[in-house]
Amino acid sequence: MSEKSHLNNLLLLIVATVFISTSGPLGKFIDMPTVVIIFWRSILAAIFLFALCLFKGIKLKINSKKDRLTFFIAAFLMGAHWVTYFYALKLSNVAIGMISVFTFPVIIALLEPLFSKTKLDPIHILLGIMVLLGIYILAPEFDIENNYLQGILFGLLSAVCYALRILMLKEHVTNYNGTMLMFYQVIIIAALLVPVLFFMDTSNITTQYPYVLLLAIVTTVIGHTMFVNSLKYFKASTASIIGSLQPIFGIIIAFFFLNEIPTLHTFVGGMLILATVIIESIRSKAK
Repeated sequence: MSEKSHLNNLLLLIVATVFISTSGPLGKFIDMPTVVIIFWRSILAAIFLFALCLFKGIKLKINSKKDRLTFFIAAFLMGAHWVTYFYALKLSNVAIGMISVFTFPVIIALLEPLFSKTKLDPIHILLGIMVLLGIYILAPEFDIENNYLQGILFGLLSAVCYALRILMLKEHVTNYNGTMLMFYQVIIIAALLVPVLFFMDTSNITTQYPYVLLLAIVTTVIGHTMFVNSLKYFKASTASIIGSLQPIFGIIIAFFFLNEIPTLHTFVGGMLILATVIIESIRSKAK
């Protein structure tokens, strides 16, 4: 790969990361119940991803019943990840919500031995302790009534769901196209959330649809598709190091558009958590 094309691919990866980072500020800003946001995000993304699959001639065939079950469980986990992540954003702020979710690379490292034959590396226990220390600093007080603590707990639950989804897909469906995978995930999430429309107020969509469209197209379709495509040119570890800039981009966007200013606690705790993500990514690259 020439230096120019390498720089172009790196720039596209950073742009994809910025696009995905908009999920935090948009999730906080959109004035609708969380599950309703996720339904509209999923159904709109499904329409655009289906069109993209048709345009690119991507096959939608699933090879086996086992893969169908994997797709379904992974989609359920993805939906749970999105819903709990948006609850984290609504209860706390963009900085705390995004940083809490970014514990997922260390959670993956700790859970991986349960999914494959790899042994637990003692360094992962140390990284796990660093993450816990970061969360302890992040939390203003350990009172379950405190919205910020609830936000952190929802963020951690979101990270666990996301980590489990990645581990499931990694083991079973390496022979499928990323856009096709994303299409099935969002269409299943939308189908699972249809009942929500019957007992939750969805009238706000008339004023919120431009922002929901942004979330569906910019964050989900363009951001995630570009990020998946970047894996052709970079190791997963390199992509995850760049990806760990998401909370930083999200905090910057929230500062300019939502006037959210992170506290010193958020800054110190967040830097500790992001440091563990970068250490784990560099270590995985060196293996």
